[in-house]
Amino acid sequence: MAEAMPEIEVKLRRYGLRPTRQRVALGDLLFAKGDRHLTVEELHEEAIIAGVPVSLATVYNTLHQFTEAGLIRVLAVEGAKTYFDTNTSDHHHFFVEGRNEVLDVPIGNLVIGNLPEPPEGMEIAHVDVVIRLREKRS
Repeated sequence: MAEAMPEIEVKLRRYGLRPTRQRVALGDLLFAKGDRHLTVEELHEEAIIAGVPVSLATVYNTLHQFTEAGLIRVLAVEGAKTYFDTNTSDHHHFFVEGRNEVLDVPIGNLVIGNLPEPPEGMEIAHVDVVIRLREKRS
């Protein structure tokens, strides 16, 4: 009897990606904890702690391959810092300044209206709203 393929391998194949050892290992780390927002550096650190021997460049390249395939979304919130979001549905974010923390805005709490018409031959792919938060000042 054939052994069942691990869930992450099935997911990678469904999105047109070959399930290499490194993609499977990084995909396991990325998706094992539900919806989350991670930087390249954070996933690399998790990989090292988990004993996955990958370079920072490999993590970067893998996350960009996952993005191009539609497995994850890119969220640029803090200058040069880019987060990768495992939730690819249309939703918006809070960014907690000083803690570099990204949180999902509850669905239905924000309605976007009166969007401009895109230029000829273009269509709106996503509308990303980032609401910046900080600790209340006394």
